[in-house]
Amino acid sequence: MELSETHTLPVAQQQTWDALNDTAILRGCIPGCESIDPDGENAYLVALSAAVGPVKARFKGRMQLTGIDAPNTYTIVFEGQGGAAGFAKGNAQVTLEADGEAATKLSYTANAQVGGKLAQIGSRLVDGAARKIAGEFFRRFTARLSGDDSADQAAGGDAAVDAEAEAEAEAASAPESAPTESTETADGESGGAAKKGKKSWTAWISKF
Repeated sequence: MELSETHTLPVAQQQTWDALNDTAILRGCIPGCESIDPDGENAYLVALSAAVGPVKARFKGRMQLTGIDAPNTYTIVFEGQGGAAGFAKGNAQVTLEADGEAATKLSYTANAQVGGKLAQIGSRLVDGAARKIAGEFFRRFTARLSGDDSADQAAGGDAAVDAEAEAEAEAASAPESAPTESTETADGESGGAAKKGKKSWTAWISKF
């Protein structure tokens, strides 16, 4: 899987760099993130929950920052295990570029490999989940840098993201022939109407 994107952030380059290296900010902005703890120089242990298609699991992993050229660029090398769900490992090259005095252009290219159940569900679902998580991260990150109060509601955002992911997972794993609750209700009502009509017709016939 390869993912490349560019985002413009509403703060200066140094401030963006500082935020990217602040574990408290990252923990509040990464969807499903439970903890980020130091593990040596420029290395961190990470725990997070994520749903990819029908696969939902808690992942534990480690990320290492390499090739650091503050405040311009670094590379994130990561690996994580999700038990029966499988594993993910790869790297992401992050580059910052000043866009005027009060804005920064952040570009990144991420490459990742997955195994286990994650590899079995197909690249389309994996790519889609990765883009959704990245999009939610930058929405929160931008809000935090802008001083938007919505950034403080990250926990509620996680619940919404998890609920949406769970709904997608259930839809992806459910048999196509399985009726929805609304369909079953409609079928029940129509069946009841049919029985009622049949009873009325029988009563009418019995008069003759």
